Amino acid sequence: MNLQGQPAEAAPTSGPSMAIRAHLFHQGTVDHYRHLLAVAVDRVAHRVANVDRPFSGITPARLAPEVDRVDLDRPLADPAAALDELESVYLRDAVWFHHPRYLAHLNCPVAIPALLGEAVLSAVNSSLDTWDQSAGGTLIERRLIDWTADRIGLGPTADGVFTSGGTQSNLHAMLLAREEAVAAVPRPREELLPRLCILTSEAGHFSVQKSAKLLGLARDAVVTVDTDPDRRMRTTALAHEIARCRRDGRLVMAVVATAGTTDFGTIDPLPAVAELCRAAGVWLHVDAAYGCGLLVSPTRRHLLTGIERADSVTVDFHKSFFQPVSSSALLVRDRAVLRHATYHADYLNPERMAEQRIPNQVDKSLQTTRRFDALKLWLTLRIMGPDAIGALFDEVLDLAADAWRLLAADPRFEVVTRSQLSTVVFRYLPAEHHLADDANLYAREALAASGAALVAGTRVDGAHYLKLTLLNPETTVDDIAHVLDLVAAHASRYVQTKSADVPARPCHVG
Repeated sequence: MNLQGQPAEAAPTSGPSMAIRAHLFHQGTVDHYRHLLAVAVDRVAHRVANVDRPFSGITPARLAPEVDRVDLDRPLADPAAALDELESVYLRDAVWFHHPRYLAHLNCPVAIPALLGEAVLSAVNSSLDTWDQSAGGTLIERRLIDWTADRIGLGPTADGVFTSGGTQSNLHAMLLAREEAVAAVPRPREELLPRLCILTSEAGHFSVQKSAKLLGLARDAVVTVDTDPDRRMRTTALAHEIARCRRDGRLVMAVVATAGTTDFGTIDPLPAVAELCRAAGVWLHVDAAYGCGLLVSPTRRHLLTGIERADSVTVDFHKSFFQPVSSSALLVRDRAVLRHATYHADYLNPERMAEQRIPNQVDKSLQTTRRFDALKLWLTLRIMGPDAIGALFDEVLDLAADAWRLLAADPRFEVVTRSQLSTVVFRYLPAEHHLADDANLYAREALAASGAALVAGTRVDGAHYLKLTLLNPETTVDDIAHVLDLVAAHASRYVQTKSADVPARPCHVG
């Protein structure tokens, strides 16, 4: 019956409506689902099996017109045609992180058990905000949070939540630190906010500055602390800045230490930093987005000594646990602080649910609707195990040490500090030193245009450098040596043409 008491019309069993419904995933379309996903998986597998370089070298100017020509108001209807089109607008020119000569950013090749998890979680489509949308998914995420907190050593009152990535995890941590700092001082909030400051290493992640802006702190709220020649936070400088901020009438709401800086892979002296924070009564956040792989390392776990004293910790499983994006988490020592992110909505998570001990993850999260990304890590641990993940992470750390030695012995290059993780910062150094910056910028662009390899770039003490980020156990020292030869060839050609006052063009060597 309908709302007016009249007989309801039967759902159509044929015609246009049924054709449209055939695209929805339900018990009547499982065969179509199986077939279509098998076709898509086969296409991706074929691509991966036949990729001979990490990138095609396509430019935005060349690819954008192809994407712009697609008329999104006129569907192709045929899945095969849509996949053919996808080849030209995406797969053909995708950046392949699994390729051993992709050496640019913190993107890892992914574990197959995690891809299995991705397929399951996308199809079931659980939302991890409330128990009545996820059930077992809620408990799996909570179990993984407990497992990670135990690996860190945060203690029995620890808790946390999965996030979209390190930037969100750091923002969440700074929100909690801000609220704790404000609650600890019996003064009006509007008086305290302009006085709050965050201390972090000059080699720390930019998301700390971004978080301060999003949280409404003053423009100069983030105070950078000097680093030593190894690009680790100087504890003497940290102590000085804590004292200076207090003399200036500022309130230090948090110190952010880094366990794996993005450029240098270095780890701040966590025990000493933790002691300074304890003595000053300051919140300690450790950004271990990159270095969290050490939690499962069979040989290097000691590098994280001191992290167990943090008030909050960021971990990015999609950096060093070989997980697909996204898979990150924020962990806290005291679960009670997560209340600062809690808001009870009557339609979703009313207060009575908390009183009934119904586990709603939205009570801890900055997000509401949230994917079941924890499932990828769960299946990876259940199929591979943590020791296997740690062994793979150790392989890339060993490879980075070999790459550093290779560069240190090569007169064509100069190399910066030796990483504690898997980055290597270096640059081509021509006899004409004044051309070094432009030569390295040119070499990186020319290498990318060739598609033969990808390396990253950064600035060190105002100069342009290149960077290898090694996260692929399939990469070899021979791969690295070959890429260095390509870099040197491009840079050398730039120097020669510049010296001869002839415009340089990218050379497609290798």
